[in-house]
This record gives sequence, C-alpha cells and structure tokens, in this order.
Amino acid sequence: MDDITQIILDDHERFRRAFARLDELQGAESAPARDLARVWGPLAALLDVHAIAEEEIFYPHLLRKGDDAKEETLDAIGDHNDIRDAVHDAEREPVGCDAWWEAVGRARVANDEHMAEEEREGLADFRRNASIELRETLGRRFRDFEAEHRGGHDLDTSDKDPQTYVDSQA
Repeated sequence: MDDITQIILDDHERFRRAFARLDELQGAESAPARDLARVWGPLAALLDVHAIAEEEIFYPHLLRKGDDAKEETLDAIGDHNDIRDAVHDAEREPVGCDAWWEAVGRARVANDEHMAEEEREGLADFRRNASIELRETLGRRFRDFEAEHRGGHDLDTSDKDPQTYVDSQA
C-alpha cells in the first residue's frame, strides 16, 4: 500500500533505527569516524529529503483537508528548520568530534519532537479527513520524490519561513 501516512511513519522508524545505531557507536570504545559517517550520512540526507517531500507533497494537502492544519503546518515547518539547522551544523564539523555529536544530538531532539507531534496531530488529522485514494496517490508521489532525490544533493535545504510557507499554499 502506498498510503502517504504509512510511508511517513516508515521513514520515522528508519530515523529511530539510525539514531539508535549512532547510540551504539557512541557507546563503543573509539568508534571510527568512517563508521559514524556511514550511519550519519544517509540519515542526514534522508532527514533533508523527507522534510522537503513533506513540504512539497504532504503539507499542502493537509492544509486543504485537515481540521487544525494551519497550526500543525506552522509548527512542522519550524521543526523542519530546526532539524535542517542541526544537520547543517553537523556537516561543518569533523565527524565524531564533540561539536559534531552536539549537532547530531540537536537534530535528534528536534526530529523526535517533530515526529511525535506529526504522528499525533498531522498524520492523524489527514487519515481522518483525506480519502484513501488521495493518500495513495500522494504516497506514490512521495516515494517517487524520495527515490529521485536520494542523497538530497540537488535540493534546496535552506530554512523556510513557516508563515510565508502557509500563506503560499492558500
């Protein structure tokens, strides 16, 4: 099934597993930077690609269909900015140094908070108000977007003003 709400939840689980793997590596005696980079690189890219896919595919439709979609979307775009900022900060540091771990930790906290809110609010709201046909159509677009932009190097990962984003979707 290509339900966009399930695809987003599946990505959330991938995020949780990757952060758990970083926990294991951090707990290991002198984990090599290359091992950390093998986990963090794909995770950082997926965090960026996933956020942009949500902004291009999921949130515009939530704004049209959801009951409390404006507030949910404003909050989500702000969360995406926090995640992006932390990912970018980690990219500027040597993998495994204290500043890198601090930035990765900020990405995790922001992402954990975002996922919890999105699962409890935006995704539930969309499941209640959007047809399964729409959810599956959007799910296929979401999968295609993530496949097309794997690695995220071709995407603009700069922050978005939440209010301007919401206003532009009206």
